[in-house]
Amino acid sequence: MSTPKSPIRSVCVYCGSQPGRDPVFMNAGRELGRAIAENGLRLVYGGGTKGIMGAVASGVLSAGGQVTGIIPQFLVDMEATRHSLGQLSELIITEDMHQRKHTMFERADAFVTLPGGIGTLEEIVEIMTWAQLGRHEKPMVFANVNQFWQPMLELIDHMADAGFIHTAHKVKPLVIDNVADIIPQIMQRWADIDSPEGEQDVIARL
Repeated sequence: MSTPKSPIRSVCVYCGSQPGRDPVFMNAGRELGRAIAENGLRLVYGGGTKGIMGAVASGVLSAGGQVTGIIPQFLVDMEATRHSLGQLSELIITEDMHQRKHTMFERADAFVTLPGGIGTLEEIVEIMTWAQLGRHEKPMVFANVNQFWQPMLELIDHMADAGFIHTAHKVKPLVIDNVADIIPQIMQRWADIDSPEGEQDVIARL
């Protein structure tokens, strides 16, 4: 007998602690943050108050939403300002990056990756790895703002075609160009997973 899945309550967003050179990235962060709040969801993120991380958090807070920031002690002054951290609904300071990532995973019902650097890439790849290994079925999204993630998506396809991604059906992130479509599609993915037909489809592919 399968365990009933909980409705979506929170979204983890991975993104850069820098703004990037294109203003569209910061705008996308703010827009996503507002959408998370307007749908009654909580933001779970890396706690940074600078760059795109700060834009997402400010978007949520400006729309009256709740934000959980999770940041290791050694990054507090690199990725955040202490004054801004005090504005978050909840702040969790971890001992190290491993604890941070595990806590973010546990607190989140879905994962969205906005533009960012190596750290952002490492975070979403780990989540995809856990999905491939059958550790979760939570929705994963590449917010492909201005085609930012296109080279990464092509690499994933290349690895699958070369036979290096086993159980590839489990590594199927949503690729969404329009930020406004992200939350509706996450909710639809949860609905598909929750439905008897969706559950049978998953079982049939195992």
